[in-house]
Formats: sequence, structure tokens, C-alpha cells
Amino acid sequence: MKFATRATAISPFLAMAYGEKASMLEQQGHDVIRLNLGEPDFGAPDAVLEALQSSLDTPDYPYTSALGLPQLRQAISTFYSTYHQCHIDPARIVVTAGASGALLLTSAALVEDGDNILLGDPSYPCNRRFLNAFGGDVTLIPTYADANFQLTLNDVKSHWKDNTKGVLIATPANPTGTAITIEELTAIAAYCQQHEGFLIVDEIYLDLAFSKSVSTDSDRSHAKLQSVLVHEQYQDTIIVVNSFSKYFGMTGWRLGWCVVPPTMTPIMERLSQNLFICPSALAQKAALACFTPSALSQCEQNRITLSERAHNVLAEIEAMGLHVDAIPHGAFYAYINIEKTGLDATTFCDALLSEYHVALTPGNDFGHHRAHCYVRLSFATDETRLNEGLKRLRMFVQSLH
Repeated sequence: MKFATRATAISPFLAMAYGEKASMLEQQGHDVIRLNLGEPDFGAPDAVLEALQSSLDTPDYPYTSALGLPQLRQAISTFYSTYHQCHIDPARIVVTAGASGALLLTSAALVEDGDNILLGDPSYPCNRRFLNAFGGDVTLIPTYADANFQLTLNDVKSHWKDNTKGVLIATPANPTGTAITIEELTAIAAYCQQHEGFLIVDEIYLDLAFSKSVSTDSDRSHAKLQSVLVHEQYQDTIIVVNSFSKYFGMTGWRLGWCVVPPTMTPIMERLSQNLFICPSALAQKAALACFTPSALSQCEQNRITLSERAHNVLAEIEAMGLHVDAIPHGAFYAYINIEKTGLDATTFCDALLSEYHVALTPGNDFGHHRAHCYVRLSFATDETRLNEGLKRLRMFVQSLH
């Protein structure tokens, strides 16, 4: 049996691969601190769990619309209006099987063989895999700390080619947690619009923006985070992807959404009908409770907790002699420069895991440009376990001297 090239050519997702290595160590009896995955430790809001339990009393889960439950699409629209001052027609909202489902459908709708798409380096590896799966030719553009590891308009202009179809940007981003300024983002949106291209904006961490600057350097400026959807003049150019996984803590529920141009909704509906039928009816019904006052209050408290964690984590990293080149604006990641240790990222992560039983993710997962100089630490884990992981990391770094 011969496998498709797209399947055999794809490289491993290292964040998951290190999770598997951690599991093997745990099976051998070792206590492993997992700081490799971006999975919030707080879980779904209580109201969502109660809604799930209540729905089990009268189980009735037929297929929903391929676009998602109308009530849920309306609830998401109201959330945008209330929290982001964006007035989004529910008809533009497509509920999906996680943000991954949204990116899969969007790639199927927009990308053809040979189309070039621009992404920053570093960036979340699976994003380019979706584009590759539909024949996309992805250009990874090196980004730098002084631009928060985000693309600039000049980057887009200098790399745009005759076959370039669009740009994909995450803000705040994985692995850096940094955001692009809204001015730079809208300038890129305008450029894409002028060239009849698309701009996909991954906003899954937008609502996990830190409540205050976590920098110890008061001169470091931080972008004011807002959804790009407030700029309605680009609604025919921009596709926004979001998820219930991060802000709402519902990773394993596999539920997300995207906001698409009005003309794209029927395309997404047909694709979803054929590829997914519909998102999980059970997850959708429970997710309606995400937008209740109690659930939103709980999510906001989680966001504040993550802001406090970020400040503590960055201080600890600096104290052990390592450095975070660009201070994160949100999410729950620290992208750590390890050049001073003399180790490359893979060697660093392998040794840390095998000797001190702490799992991080090497920068090689997220691109090519100086990737060997960085590792990603996720602080989306229990406070006690996080502190123990940082203690072990400090011991490991000290041992290298």
C-alpha cells in the first residue's frame, strides 16, 4: 500500500511527541512535569458542566445544521458585540469542530494547488499543515523580537508573489504569546484586499490577553488587543478563527468557530456538510452556557490568574539566566532564548526531560529561523506543578554551568 505524499512528508508535531515521551517516563514510575502542551488547567466553566449534566437527563443529539446551532451562532454574535464592540451578523459565523476544523474548512475553501500563503516564523506548526494539505505553497517569513515575532506590512510586501493568495497571522501567537499591533494588522488587511487576497487571523488567544503588562521593563510597549473584526471595511477580506478551547478551557470538547465574509458562508456550509456533517451536538448545547454571566465571570478570573502566572514565570526565567526576547501579551507561553546554555533546542529539551523530568517543546516545532535557539514553556498548568517545574528547570540550567 502506498501512502499519499502529503501524509508521508508531514513532520511530527513535537509538542505532542514530547508528551508521548513524558508518558513513557511516567509509566516507568517517574514524576513528570508537563509544560509542553497549551492545555488550560482550569477546564470548562461550572455552568457548562452543569448544562452538560442536565442535557444527559433527556439525551437528544441529532445532527445540527452544518453551520452550527442557530442559538449558539447568535450567542457568539452577542459576545462579539458585548465584549469586542463588533457587530457580526450570526449568518457569518460558522461553528466548527475546534479551531482546527475552522482552519481545515477555510483552507479547503480558499487554497488550490500551487497557491502561495505567507506565514510568520515562528508560528503554530499545524496552521501550515492545513494549507499544505490542500496544495498550498507556504512561505515562512523570519520574524524578529523587535516586531514581537509578528509579520510586518513590509514583510508581506517583500514576499508577495504573483501566485500569493493570502496571509495567515495569529494574535496573540503561539509559541510567543505576542500580539501584532492593530495598525500593522489592518495595514496588512488593506494590502491583501488591494491584491484580491485573503487574510486569516487566528484569534484563539485574544480573550486571554493579560490584564496588565507582565514586563519588568516599563519601557516595553504593549499593543492594545482588539479583534480585527471591528474594522468592517475588511469584512470581505478577513476570516477570523476562534475556539472554545483556550478562554473557555474546553480543549477536549473540540468546538470552535470562524467568522467569514458573507459570500463565503454557503461555501463553508457545503464543505462542512460533506467533510464533517456538523460539529458535536452535545458540545454545542453545553457551550451555550459559556455566555452566561457566571461562566464569563469565571473565565475572566482565569484570565487574571494567567496574567499573574505570566509575571512570575518571566521573573523566574530571567533569574535563572535565560531570557524571553519578546514579552508576551496574552496566551500562556514563554518563548525562551537558550543560546547562553550552549545547547540546541532539541538537546536541551531531551536532557531536561530525561534528567529532570520536565517536558518543554523545542523551537524546531514552530519554524526554521533560529528555531534551535528557543524552547517553549506553557504555564497553563496547576500552580504547584508549575512551580516545581520551574525549580527543576533552574536546577538543570545551573547544572550546565
